[in-house]
Amino acid sequence: MPRAPRVDPAANSATARAFVQWIRSAAPYIHAFRGKTFVIAFGGEVVADDTFLGIVHDLNLLHSLGIRLVVVHGSRPQIEAILKQQHIPSHYNRGLRVTDSETLDCVLEGTGHARSRIEALLSLGVANSPMAGARIRVVGGNFLTAKPMGVLDGVDMLWTGEVRRVDVEAIRQRLDDGDIVLVSPLGYSPTGEIFNLALEEVATQVAVWLSAQKLVFLMDTDGVRNGRRQLLTELSTRDAEALLAKRSKAPADVQHYLPCAIRACDNGVKRAHLLSRHHDGALLLELFTRDGVGTMIAAAPLAQLRSATIDDVGGILAIIAPLEDQGVLVRRSRERLEMEIERFVVAEHDGVIIGCAALYAFPAAKTGELAALAVDPDFRREGYGEALLHEIEQRARKLRLSRLFVLTTRTAGWFVERGFVESDPARLPKQKRDLYNWQRRSLVYEKTLT
Repeated sequence: MPRAPRVDPAANSATARAFVQWIRSAAPYIHAFRGKTFVIAFGGEVVADDTFLGIVHDLNLLHSLGIRLVVVHGSRPQIEAILKQQHIPSHYNRGLRVTDSETLDCVLEGTGHARSRIEALLSLGVANSPMAGARIRVVGGNFLTAKPMGVLDGVDMLWTGEVRRVDVEAIRQRLDDGDIVLVSPLGYSPTGEIFNLALEEVATQVAVWLSAQKLVFLMDTDGVRNGRRQLLTELSTRDAEALLAKRSKAPADVQHYLPCAIRACDNGVKRAHLLSRHHDGALLLELFTRDGVGTMIAAAPLAQLRSATIDDVGGILAIIAPLEDQGVLVRRSRERLEMEIERFVVAEHDGVIIGCAALYAFPAAKTGELAALAVDPDFRREGYGEALLHEIEQRARKLRLSRLFVLTTRTAGWFVERGFVESDPARLPKQKRDLYNWQRRSLVYEKTLT
């Protein structure tokens, strides 16, 4: 591919720095996602929109980064257009199409139109475009075994069905071959019958059967908002259920997709995401930035405090090293950290260490030292420092320690605001007092534990 025209570095230095910073910040996600299976789902209105090409470019990029993609599409607007053209009325029950034999023919035609457009765009290879040289192979198949939905609220749903089984082995074989798997909302019975399926049901079942890392729904709104109209970037399934129970005025697509996201996460899918299809680059921004642009759902809260293990040493070093370089913390070697790892507590967010603290106990003096309290700069306004301090205090109380002290050179105000009072090196336990660095001249603060 030919290189872009050279740009004066001085004229574009801010843009270049921002680009480099973004690439570096995205690197951990790129490493974590390589080889993982993502199920990306969207309705037929997305396929029909002029902006769909941008989504295709993003799918191409995800595929090129080694992510195993299963794309599930809908086709409702395509079907509606054909029904209207043939003067066939549409009938719905609980938001699901009632599919008689005449409607089923239109379902097959509309689904074919949507699928063909997706395959055509994923086949683009125009020079000087994001798809240049992509050579993406898209495959489909009879991956879904379905059964009739039957009678629902007294209405026979006829050829509207639900997923009975997903051919996991066949899908994984195609993913192993480096293909993108395209799944249409059609299912087949062992007797050769065809059933019209709901997009969200298909996507959820496929993600669960595959034990996918992520299930992503592209919809009209930008995610889930609370009563104050604030976007909720993270939700546990329990919190999501509570929100649905008390918010009857949530947008229709949230009421539609959020229960599916909850069901997927409660059945083994690691994360589910609700994103706006109107936000250019939403897939990339949601997957490769910390805050994202939509709502991420997980079975358990994404943030937790836990005891550190030897596997956390690298993450702890990454957190404390910048503060050691600034002289805020006393430098610790990897060897010392490995020897003292059982003293540490870590704050973890979505599998990444974002904070740490340590408790050094002096039982004879009924005193403990709070040490190495540090939080990633991106998370310092989210209460993790207070949470780590509270956890250390709780652990000190369990050891029957009555006093907690900390040595600091730069953050005295933070500790004073949280109940510490200035003390004197002479009040340190003898073991610690003998090691006190008089050249560093750290201030001593202590707090009585009640």
